[in-house]
Amino acid sequence: MKIIIAGAGAVGTHLAKLLSQEKQDIVLMDDDEDKLLTMDSNFDLMTVCRSATSINGLKDAGVAKADLFIAVTPDESRNMTACMLASSLGAKKTVARIDNYEYLEPHHQEFFKKLGVDSLIYPEMLAAKEIVSSIKMSWIRQWWEFCGGALVLIGVKMREGARILDIPLSELGKQEAPYHIVAIKRGNETIIPRGDDMIKLLDIVYFTTTPKNIPIIRKVAGKEEYSDVKNVMVMGGSRIAVRTTQFAPDYMRMKIIEKDPTRCTRLTELVNDKTMIINGDGRDVDLLVEEGLKNTEAFVALTDNSETNILACLAAKRNGVRKTVAEVENIDYIGMAESLDIGTVINKKLIAASHIYQMMLNADVTNVKCLTFASADVAEFTVKEGTAITRRKVKDLGLPKGMTIGGLLRNSEGIVVTGDTQIEPGDHVVVFCMSMMIKKIEKYFN
Repeated sequence: MKIIIAGAGAVGTHLAKLLSQEKQDIVLMDDDEDKLLTMDSNFDLMTVCRSATSINGLKDAGVAKADLFIAVTPDESRNMTACMLASSLGAKKTVARIDNYEYLEPHHQEFFKKLGVDSLIYPEMLAAKEIVSSIKMSWIRQWWEFCGGALVLIGVKMREGARILDIPLSELGKQEAPYHIVAIKRGNETIIPRGDDMIKLLDIVYFTTTPKNIPIIRKVAGKEEYSDVKNVMVMGGSRIAVRTTQFAPDYMRMKIIEKDPTRCTRLTELVNDKTMIINGDGRDVDLLVEEGLKNTEAFVALTDNSETNILACLAAKRNGVRKTVAEVENIDYIGMAESLDIGTVINKKLIAASHIYQMMLNADVTNVKCLTFASADVAEFTVKEGTAITRRKVKDLGLPKGMTIGGLLRNSEGIVVTGDTQIEPGDHVVVFCMSMMIKKIEKYFN
């Protein structure tokens, strides 16, 4: 597949690195030669130092033969223009990064397709949705819904009170528990577990289950004393913060701490009535305590500085906040953030990349997510008639090491998959695998 990425900024370079590992034909475009130099020498891709809105530049990049053209420069209008030009010059599919939420409204999508922009990616909105999912319950690190909410994936850190520590998963399976353990993050290692694996203290364990069985996971994880999240404090009045307040459920009360008075004035126009805007420096712990930090169940740090966000979450933890979320845009800091036990990490680049990544897949994939802490991906496949995945029971499929099936949706009902499950055409199947394996497991669904 020939893929052209316009924009060698944070999102573009991360996506180029990700896709180059898959041996795709990648072309990275940017008019800043300095940004391209390290990519050209360190990764298996071609660089073109031309503007994404230059017709001759697009031709030099080979846009006429492009299967996918991705415009992720910092300038929204430039991305839209680049996609329109690429489409008219022969690109089969185009994706533009945008900053305007209005463009995502359903009645606008057909209009943009006619102009040559097939898909729109708004990283800040995607990040906000992930934040809201992660703060729904104070005891859960990460929360994702699949199959329209019939199945959920939750990541939980194992503390001393967990009842499933040091027991082989094959033994836990004999108890016919209504959940499936699909991944374990242990230090810097990610494990797609087998029957002889055991859960250890401080592991982050990823479970799939149905919504009604979440209390059972809470019980076995020893998290029953954790309070529900009703009060949320947000540090930094960024666009992600605004979207977070808009996606948060009605029962949550939110406070945004923003040090720029002008931005505070603007925030009062953008957020709803349930959100309080406070002008102050979120690094001032005394101010946070004065504003009710000790009575807050969740603290979210969304400044443009990763180090500030990590330290702020540490300070919140020391003041008794159980649930903390940090925006960490420096990928190199993600491992450090986990080792400091700050809670959930949000990274726009990884979130946007996982959404774009699913557009490359040949199988019928409706959802792909990158597990930020774990080097793993999760994808939702629709099963077609006659595919390999339907020919045997799950335990007899010979699935590759590093892959597991977490659950499925059949006749609008979520089902936790076991070794004896027979997958049928029309099922929606949730698959977990180590990073960069999704292309390898497509053969089971094609």
